[in-house]
Amino acid sequence: MLTPPAAAMPVPGHIDPVPVPRALPMRADGRVDLLGLSKADLRMALETAQLEPKQAKLRAKQLWHWIYNRGVTDFSLMTDISKTMQPWLAQRFVISRPEVVEAQVSTDGTRKWLLRSDDGQDYEAVFIPDADRGTLCVSSQVGCTLNCRFCHTGTMRLVRNLTAGEIVGQVMLARDALGEWPSQPEGRMLTNIVMMGMGEPLYNFDAVRDALHVVMDGDGLALSKRRITLSTSGVVPMMARAGDEIGVNLAVSLHAVTKDVRDEIVPLNRKYGIEELLQACADYPGANNARRITFEYVMLKDRNDSDADAHELVRLLRKYRLPAKVNLIPFNPWPGAPYECSTPERIRRFSDIVFEAGISAPTRTPRGRDIDAACGQLKTAAEKKSRAELDRLAAEKQAALG
Repeated sequence: MLTPPAAAMPVPGHIDPVPVPRALPMRADGRVDLLGLSKADLRMALETAQLEPKQAKLRAKQLWHWIYNRGVTDFSLMTDISKTMQPWLAQRFVISRPEVVEAQVSTDGTRKWLLRSDDGQDYEAVFIPDADRGTLCVSSQVGCTLNCRFCHTGTMRLVRNLTAGEIVGQVMLARDALGEWPSQPEGRMLTNIVMMGMGEPLYNFDAVRDALHVVMDGDGLALSKRRITLSTSGVVPMMARAGDEIGVNLAVSLHAVTKDVRDEIVPLNRKYGIEELLQACADYPGANNARRITFEYVMLKDRNDSDADAHELVRLLRKYRLPAKVNLIPFNPWPGAPYECSTPERIRRFSDIVFEAGISAPTRTPRGRDIDAACGQLKTAAEKKSRAELDRLAAEKQAALG
C-alpha cells in the first residue's frame, strides 16, 4: 500500500490512497500565509517549500510557538531560528494580521474594529469587557446571506466567506490590542469567544471549524471549548457536525415561537422550521445542564413579546427537554429599521414568565451602542463612508488629541 508523504492528503475511497497536495492560502506577493494553518498544514507548507521533513517538523513546532504563544509576526525576532533560516522563511511565508481601517472604543469600554482583507473586503470584530471576563465577538463571513429582518448585518449582501486565517486573525488582533503576549491561561482579558459577528458560521463550516481548532489548541492560544460559543440561525443539517467536529457551546437565534413570525424575522425558518430546529438542539452532542444551549430572543414590540409568546417558549423548551438558557436581547434599532424595541416593563414580564418555569432568562445589557457595536448592529462602516473620508476622520481625531 502507498504511504502518502506528510506533504499530501489521502483521498478516501475503495482503492489505495493517492497523494494529493493541499492548496495553501497564497497571497498576491506569492508568499503563503501561515496564520490559521493547522499544525499538519504548517509542517506541510515547509515541506512544500523543499525543507527536509525532519527539519520541517522542528521548524513547524518552533513557528507554532512564536505565532500563538508569543504573537510574533516578524521571523527576524524568532531567536531560536538561525539567522540564515529567518530570511529564507520571510521570502516564502508571512504571518498576517487583518488591516485595521478603523478602531473605536465605546463609553462602556466595548471596542470595535473595522478590518480589511488583502482583497479589499471589510468585516468587523467586537471586544466586550466585563468584570470577570472579556468576550470577543468574531465574524465568519463578509456580509450575510440570511437576511434576518431585525439584524443590520442581514441588510448586507453576502460577499464571501472568511478564511480560517481571517477568523483566527481577529483573535490575534484583539490579543495584540490588549497586550496579551506571551499567551498565558491566567490573568488575561480575552477569556471567551462568541461566533456571533457578521455571517452565519455554519454556512462557512470548514473554515470556522479549522479556525476554532487552532484557537483551542493547548500548545497555543489554548482557549477551552467551554469558553467558545457558536451561534446559528438554525442550519439544521450542520448542527450535529458542529457538535461532533468542533464541540463548543451552542447558541441558537430563535427570536420567535410561531411559524408566521419566525418566517418573517428569520427567513431560514421557511427551510428548517422551529420543531426541526429544536429537535436538532435536543440531539446536539454534549448538551446537558452543565452546558446548556443558549436561545437568543430579540425583543420586538408587539411582534414576539406577549405573555402568550413567553408561555409558548416555555412549552417548546419543555417538550424537547432542552437544557436551556434564554438570552433576552433588547432590539437595537438603526435608521429605517422595521421594528421597535419592547418596553422595559414588557421585557421584564416576559423574563418573569420564563424564569418562573425554572428556565434562566436574563436580559442582555446592550453594549457598544454608541459605536454601532451592539447585537444585530454590525454593518461595515465602509458601506457608508469612503476610504478617503475614513482617513480624514482619523486625521481629525489625531489632531484633536494633539
